[in-house]
Amino acid sequence: MFDFQDKVVVVTGGAAGIGKCICEEFEKAGAAVCVIDVRGNSYFVGDLADKETLERFVEKVISDHGKVDFLINNAPPLSCGIGACSYEDFDYALKVGVTAPFYLAKLLMPYFGERASIVNISSSRDRMSQPQTESYTAAKGGIAALTHGLAVSLAGKVRVNSISPGWIDTGYRVYEGADALQQPAGRVGNPLDIANMVLYLCSDMAGFITGENICIDGGMTRQMIYHDDCGWKLDV
Repeated sequence: MFDFQDKVVVVTGGAAGIGKCICEEFEKAGAAVCVIDVRGNSYFVGDLADKETLERFVEKVISDHGKVDFLINNAPPLSCGIGACSYEDFDYALKVGVTAPFYLAKLLMPYFGERASIVNISSSRDRMSQPQTESYTAAKGGIAALTHGLAVSLAGKVRVNSISPGWIDTGYRVYEGADALQQPAGRVGNPLDIANMVLYLCSDMAGFITGENICIDGGMTRQMIYHDDCGWKLDV
């Protein structure tokens, strides 16, 4: 479906989960993929929260390939809440989740190829929360806002969009019963649901889409549930 021959892709957090699936799909489509992750991988191991690490990573990518066509900011920030999250924890989450995507875009600006694209992986938590998840929610809200900021600043050179996944099971487990039925789509998501949209947004088929956020959550954030709806009761 997609042809990315001679394209170069940077994927943060590409060693596992959604990021790994994104890498695999780009490779199937012919792209050269450059991963940065704190976990082991065959390209570059490093901490996105460290400025010098980001600079060394970009130097390697440009030395190896001379350009970048697509930047996929996927690495997940630390998740902790106001009860236990320290100043340093919260700061680290924002460095990984917001500062690194901004700085990578800045470092790569001179090297983006023609019809380049940035796709930021946010979360449906950019608009809703569970208790004690403030660092993650703040980082995901930040990258969603960064998306339209970069889309305007890079207009005419790079299209910038974001995706907000809902419940994505990275082990491809098939859920039944309430876990599946609570979602209007009737199932829990898997990494291909996100990877397919990433590749679409990087393709020429999405050439008129920029500054947009696409929520891929099986419809969960569109479903209003009150006490005594759908068998749900508030325990007070």
